[in-house]
Amino acid sequence: MSVRKATNVCIIKIKRVILQRKTTQRVKTQNIMKIRNLLTIFLLAAGMLTVGAQTPSKQNAHKSAHAKLLANAKSGMDKSVIKDFVKQEVIKREAAATSQDKIGSETGMMLNDLLTEAHKHIGKKYRSGSKGPNAFDCSGFAGYVYRQFGYTLGASSRDQYTQGESVDAKDLRKGDLVFFTGRNSRSGSVGHVGIVVTADNEKGTFTFIHASTSKGVRIDSNTGYYEHRYIGAKRIINN
Repeated sequence: MSVRKATNVCIIKIKRVILQRKTTQRVKTQNIMKIRNLLTIFLLAAGMLTVGAQTPSKQNAHKSAHAKLLANAKSGMDKSVIKDFVKQEVIKREAAATSQDKIGSETGMMLNDLLTEAHKHIGKKYRSGSKGPNAFDCSGFAGYVYRQFGYTLGASSRDQYTQGESVDAKDLRKGDLVFFTGRNSRSGSVGHVGIVVTADNEKGTFTFIHASTSKGVRIDSNTGYYEHRYIGAKRIINN
């Protein structure tokens, strides 16, 4: 074989190798896109299942749905890659639902009724020292609502802060009491109280119903004005 012919053969072989590598890379890229699409579908399904997770049966349904999604993955895709990729996200979502799972059925019903009672008073005026039912101050409102369910709270927000079980801001649930400084936030002492309506523990945000000095009974968020005034939380109704 001449040198020129041998050189041409080598060039052809090199071109074939390059083409094969390009083809392999293209297939890998397509598989990655397929994995990402499947992951998006899975996370949406996982999100819908975990938000409503309240009982072991619903947790089993979550696991069953997870298994079905993996079983339906195309044979050419590595299922172990999918499992590893979604593992941390699933753990976070299930952890966020854990606090809700721990609420007993009777406790959950009482907390729902407590918030229903609290909502009945939205729009009522703030009046210092008033304990309801026609007007409230912040501690008077919390005390009035809880009293309808057999719980006696202290007369002031400072007194109420000494009651119940301390709760971390990442473990809040509906019905918990949340405490803030008074309007003079520099004092650092308890001066305001509200009742948690909803809590997103993953994001660290919550809404609460309270008797506002300027607008009466209303629902606010812990973001903005109240963010830097937050002091802590207490749980009065345990499982």
